[in-house]
Amino acid sequence: MTNYFPGMQKGNLDSVSADEHGKIKKETVALDGVSVTRVTFNVGAKWSNDLKDYAGTHSCELPHVGLVLSGTLRVVMDDGSQEDFSKNDVMLLPPGHDAWTVGDEPCVFVEFSRGNDYYTGGRRV
Repeated sequence: MTNYFPGMQKGNLDSVSADEHGKIKKETVALDGVSVTRVTFNVGAKWSNDLKDYAGTHSCELPHVGLVLSGTLRVVMDDGSQEDFSKNDVMLLPPGHDAWTVGDEPCVFVEFSRGNDYYTGGRRV
């Protein structure tokens, strides 16, 4: 049995309310089987400053699959490895990371929840 919904679906990121934490804003459209979120890390935004207390974890423990639309996001894994993601970069981030904007432009990316299955053995996160 599959959770796949074969019908066409539509949502609009400009029509949803934003969830804001400090300098980070998330706008999510939930479709049947996938959530799509536009995330904005404004200039000076950092996960460990803006979302750490809300999440209640040392680092971000959620996986992410996303496409960067603008700006640059620096991601540092708990093991110290790091990568910068900029316009048109596709990122697959495992749990255990911090992230922040680089430069004087907000970083905007769109992430897709179904990519979370990669790290959860097919279970939804």
